[in-house]
Amino acid sequence: MRQPPFPAKPPARHAAAVATRACRAAMRVALACVLAMASTLGHARSPFDPQVEVLPGVTRAHLDPGFWTSRLRDPDRLILDAGAVAAQNARMRQLDPSLHDIEDLPYTVEAEQVRAWIEAASPRPTAALYDEAGKEGSARAIDRLVAALDLDDIPQTQVTRFGLVVRRADLRTFPTHLRVFSTPDDRDLDRFQETALFPGTPVAVVHRSRDRHWLFVLSETYAGWIEAGAVAFGERAEVFAYRRRAPFVVVTGAQVRTVHTRERPEVSELPLDMGVRLPLAEWPPHAPVNGQHPGFGYVVDLPVREADGTLAFVPALLPRSADVAEGYLPLTKANLVRQAFKFLGERYGWGHRYNGRDCSGFVSEVLRSFGLVIPRNTGAQASSPALGGTVVEPGMGHEERLRLLAQAGVGDLLYVPGHVMMVIGRVDGATWVIHDAASVSMVADDGQFVRYPVNGVVVTPLLPLMADPVTAMVDRVTAIRRLQP
Repeated sequence: MRQPPFPAKPPARHAAAVATRACRAAMRVALACVLAMASTLGHARSPFDPQVEVLPGVTRAHLDPGFWTSRLRDPDRLILDAGAVAAQNARMRQLDPSLHDIEDLPYTVEAEQVRAWIEAASPRPTAALYDEAGKEGSARAIDRLVAALDLDDIPQTQVTRFGLVVRRADLRTFPTHLRVFSTPDDRDLDRFQETALFPGTPVAVVHRSRDRHWLFVLSETYAGWIEAGAVAFGERAEVFAYRRRAPFVVVTGAQVRTVHTRERPEVSELPLDMGVRLPLAEWPPHAPVNGQHPGFGYVVDLPVREADGTLAFVPALLPRSADVAEGYLPLTKANLVRQAFKFLGERYGWGHRYNGRDCSGFVSEVLRSFGLVIPRNTGAQASSPALGGTVVEPGMGHEERLRLLAQAGVGDLLYVPGHVMMVIGRVDGATWVIHDAASVSMVADDGQFVRYPVNGVVVTPLLPLMADPVTAMVDRVTAIRRLQP
């Protein structure tokens, strides 16, 4: 018998029963879903649970600076007092070959010296470099970069000029904004990016680019090319008096900003990074600063560049809520931990790109909040004759390295080729560090080598870190440095 094209319509009573059973079935399914969701929610960890792992072995509890300061013995004991910090800086300036004593540069400099500075900072690239489209740079493009240095137009003798940096500005290998990379697929590690200079930094200006848009400058810790508009020219005495003026405040947050002001846009919402030292302006207690009452902030003097390129100073307000200190912070273990953790999670920026910093920049800024000066790059920091600690011999065995590592204290700096980490304490005898890293690598439980692109300031135990699939990071340590000789 052929089936009808549609099922026959059931009697009304039967239809009601079918509907009731269907409804009950649907309710049972819905109830089961609700119970399952409730069970799942009941067992799910809160995103604020301190035991949630963010990396293997690293929980949210480890991200709290209080976790580490509470484990310290004598957390507030001075490592160096103000006099000892000054003595250490004098030692650093005397002994470290990577620093420039720019205040004592002679009245005139010879072309040979200027050329040597530039050629050291801007060597002609020999390895392949790629632009942001992944295209390899041509020899002709390199020729143009070298020509932009204008080395043939250096005066035989020139008067040394000085200035103050007026805004956070990149210091470049060549006088160009062109970004270049070591591999076609990289977009982060710009090989022409050296570092950044911050407002109030004194510089010696010894040359300018062929197009006149860039200046070659020496700062205390670095040399390179900076945009001309970022420097205001002043007399030697005026420039260096600025960094000695007192009273002063020091930026102790990762970054703070001046208040908004329409009247002086060049100092409005100006970014100021940790360690920047700002002298207080002599200002009447009730006189408005660009329309704002000064009593609820700090009135600081900031350098600005006039239309003709010369240096002037203008008052600007930092809000009282800004993370600043009246003078440098006391150098204690607890303060070292607290300062380092203020950068936790900040985006990694090679050479201070992305409004951030890299591993050695991170360490430099933390120490600058205590008034300490160290070299800018990891190689110079690791080999500095002015720092205490131990140089690790390349042939040192793993167990001997572990014994040496056990002596490292909070605030000590661990160096591997191209990277630096700061010791923050121990958990169950294992050393932990905070560092600004593009990536970290570990071996997973299944034996697989795993690279984590962290791209920021992170907290990790040291021992699980791997330099490559077969080499532990601890076996690549070249130096353990501490902040006193």
